[in-house]
Amino acid sequence: MAASATTSAFTQKTILKHRPFRILWMAQFVSIFGDFLALFGVISLITFKLHGTAVQVTSVTIAYVLPLAVLSPIAGVFVDHWNVKRVMIVSDVVRAVLILLLLFVTDVWQICTIFFAISTVSAFFGPAQSVTVRTVVPTEGLLAANGLMTNAFFVVRLVSPFAAGTLIATLGEKACFYVDTASFIFPALMILSLTVVRPPRAQGEKTLASLTADFLEGNKFIFTHSGLSFVFLAMAVATFVMSSFSPLISIYIRDMLHAGPFVFGLCSSMVGIGLIVGGQLLPRVNRALSRTNVVLSGLFILGLGAAGLGAFRFLAMAAASMFLIGLAISFVLIPAQTMSQQETPPSMVARVSGSFMSLMWIGQVLGLVLSGFLAQKLGIRQLFLTSAGAMVVITAAGYLMMRGKNQTSVQTAA
Repeated sequence: MAASATTSAFTQKTILKHRPFRILWMAQFVSIFGDFLALFGVISLITFKLHGTAVQVTSVTIAYVLPLAVLSPIAGVFVDHWNVKRVMIVSDVVRAVLILLLLFVTDVWQICTIFFAISTVSAFFGPAQSVTVRTVVPTEGLLAANGLMTNAFFVVRLVSPFAAGTLIATLGEKACFYVDTASFIFPALMILSLTVVRPPRAQGEKTLASLTADFLEGNKFIFTHSGLSFVFLAMAVATFVMSSFSPLISIYIRDMLHAGPFVFGLCSSMVGIGLIVGGQLLPRVNRALSRTNVVLSGLFILGLGAAGLGAFRFLAMAAASMFLIGLAISFVLIPAQTMSQQETPPSMVARVSGSFMSLMWIGQVLGLVLSGFLAQKLGIRQLFLTSAGAMVVITAAGYLMMRGKNQTSVQTAA
C-alpha cells in the first residue's frame, strides 16, 4: 500500500525549520563529532603511546558495544518512567566527566573500564532521545527527522578522521578528549531549552515485578506486531551483514583489487555517500511504497551490493557496490526506526527503542565476531556471494510473510 500523502509534508530540509528538532539534531551532530575524535584519540593512544596489540584495540570496542547490546532494553524500561529531558542532560554531563578520566589512564584496561561506563550511560540516553524525537517532531516529519539523525552520524564518520588526525598531530591525543568533553556539555545546554511534554503514565509502585512486567510488555508488543517484528529483524540482519563486511573490505581491496590505502578510503567513503543519498531519496520512495516494502527493497539492494563485490574484481564495481550497501542500510534502518516510533504507544516508546538499539548492536557484534571465521571457511568472495543469496532468500520470505498484511497504520500516527 502506498504511503499516505501526509508523510510527504516534511523533507530533510524543511524539518530543520522545526526548532525543537533542530536543537536535537545540532546537539547530536556535535556529540557524535566529539565521540569520533575521542575514539581516534584512544586508538592512537593505545597504538603509539601504550604500544597495544590488535586484541587490546578490539577489547576497547567490545567494552563499548557490550553494555549497549545488553542493557538498552532494560534501560528503556526505566526511561519510560523517568523525565526524558532530565535523563539526556544527566547522561551528557556524566559522560563528559567520564571522558575527562581518559586524561589520566596508564593502561588499556583502564580505557576499557571507562568505555564500559560511558556505554552504560549511553544505553539510557538512546531510548530517552528516541522518546524525545517522537514527542517533539510531528508524526508526518518522523521519516525526515530520523533520516537526518542517521545522516549526521555518517557525515561525521566521513569528515572526522581528517579532523582527528590533524588534532592529534598538532596537539596530541588529550586534545581529542577535551573536545569530546565539550561536545557533551554543549548538547546538555542546548537540551535545557527544549520543552518535552509526554502523556502522563499511571503511577504505581516500581517493584522488580512491575519493571519485569513492563519489560515483557514491551517485547510482547514488538513480537506480536507483524510489521515491527519484521522490520526489526530486517534491521538486525542488515547491520549484521554490514558489520561482517567492514573488517573484510580492506583485505578484499588488497587481495582482489591489488590496491592500497587510497582505494580502501575511497570505497569506505562510498558507504557513507550511499547512506546520505538514501536518506535524501527515502521521502520520495515512501510516497510510492509502504514502509515494509521500502525495507524489503533495502534488503534486496543489500544483496545486489554484496553480489557486486563477490562477482567482480575491478574498482568501479567495488565502489558502486559499496554505494549500494550504504543506500540499502538507509532503506532498512531509517524506516525501521520511524516505524517503531509511530506504531508504538507513547507509554512504551523507550522500551521498544531500547530493544531496537539492542538488536542493532547485537547484529554488529555478531558480524564483527563471525566475519573472520566465515571468511576463513568460505573465502571472502564466496562469503559475499553467499550473503547476496541469503539476502534474496530473506527478501522473498519477507515479501511472502508481509503480503496481504494491512499496513495502513504503518503510514499514519500511532
